[in-house]
Amino acid sequence: MIEGKIIKGIGGFYYVKTHQGIIECRARGIFREKDLTPLVGDNVKLRISEEDNTGYIEEILTRKNELIRPPVANISQAVIVMSIKKPNINTLLLDKYLMMVEHNDLNIVICFNKSDLDKSLGEDFKAIYEQIGYRVILTSNKLNMGINELKDGLKGHTTVFSGPSGVGKSSLLNNLNPELNRKTGDISSKSLRGKHTTRSVEFFELDDNTFVLDTPGFSSLELNFIEEAIEVRKYFIEIYKYGAGCRFQSCLHDKEPNCIVKNYVANGQINKERYENYILVLNEIRNKRRY
Repeated sequence: MIEGKIIKGIGGFYYVKTHQGIIECRARGIFREKDLTPLVGDNVKLRISEEDNTGYIEEILTRKNELIRPPVANISQAVIVMSIKKPNINTLLLDKYLMMVEHNDLNIVICFNKSDLDKSLGEDFKAIYEQIGYRVILTSNKLNMGINELKDGLKGHTTVFSGPSGVGKSSLLNNLNPELNRKTGDISSKSLRGKHTTRSVEFFELDDNTFVLDTPGFSSLELNFIEEAIEVRKYFIEIYKYGAGCRFQSCLHDKEPNCIVKNYVANGQINKERYENYILVLNEIRNKRRY
């Protein structure tokens, strides 16, 4: 058997990069019995058929981590791509994705793309999320803005690019390395949402020890890793930080009296929209618990 890394998965076929080249593989039925699915990014052991040079994945090596959406493994960094306009930023979706990436303990870069469409708005969002502690890069494929900064931030990482459809993920990757030749899509004028252009999860090598994954766009995100409402606090890092000063350790910073977090919201030290998103997620988890 030889070892390799899954770089693409589509329709039950897995494409594994090995020292012998890229091998088309199927997974053994034993994985179904174990309720285990090979993921892009997995390091695997495979057996190659001498007849047609295809392979069977025999073993999945221990994962460093695993994301649910997108379904990938062994990632060190996430670049969350949102567009300033066309489509407009969905901050609730952004904050939910930040929660999921925080849960997986990955390095985080927020990329606000299409910043040429409203530079002032881009700077506003940059300031909000930098104040929280995130690294933020403003980019524009049209103006080639922020591309070198983004490229520098990818070096030495295995990075997943994700975000809603139409925000320009594939165009960014083409700009980073034209050889990738990612298909790009238009925006539906009716809904101002992007048309899906990435149908499969795929892994690309940009440079030595630098890999990226382009993933299908998403429009919603389930937070299945959260079981209790009180857990939501730690994923909004500024709310968790300031909430340490609350009178009661169990304060959810919602309807409780004399909550210090709400004071910070009132005086602008915690962004109001971020706080509103926190309450929306809090209620989502509460409602999930009821059923």
